[in-house]
Amino acid sequence: MRIPGELIALATFPGVAIHEMAHQLFCRLFRVAIFDVCYFQCENPVGYVRHEVPRKTCHHAFIALGPFLVNSLLGAVIGFPAALAVTEFGDLAPGCWLDYLLVWLGVSIAMHAFPSLADAASIWDATQASRVSCIRRLMWKPLASFAYAMAFIGFNPWFRLAYGAALVRLAPGLLVRAFA
Repeated sequence: MRIPGELIALATFPGVAIHEMAHQLFCRLFRVAIFDVCYFQCENPVGYVRHEVPRKTCHHAFIALGPFLVNSLLGAVIGFPAALAVTEFGDLAPGCWLDYLLVWLGVSIAMHAFPSLADAASIWDATQASRVSCIRRLMWKPLASFAYAMAFIGFNPWFRLAYGAALVRLAPGLLVRAFA
């Protein structure tokens, strides 16, 4: 079954916004000028950050892959306590709707952790620059290839949902069993 990307983005809009905020955060950390930011829109691309070309290859990598770190961590932190309450203790509490809301929020944020093809291309292009030595190219090419692989995997909305759900849902159960 094919679900349009815009519909998925609409249902998980907090993840799109956090993804773009993560790009923006790393641009600011590395003092890379930002020209335009769109946190969410109902067209393709659903969000973007337009910025100057970073001077260093590692800055390209952090700006492009920053959302993977930020969205994964934030999705887990937001969804973890609620998922723990829902999965391990049941939904008997009067405010359990808040737990389900936080689980949705955590999963929707984690779903948008994967880099886009444009993110992967920016790392690849940075390794191709004439100012980059052969040794550095050899160092950064595997990371650029990894970013492309993550971008292609991230095209599948079911995989992204599985990643988000696993990050939020499976971790609490594993921790409870490990420490029980």
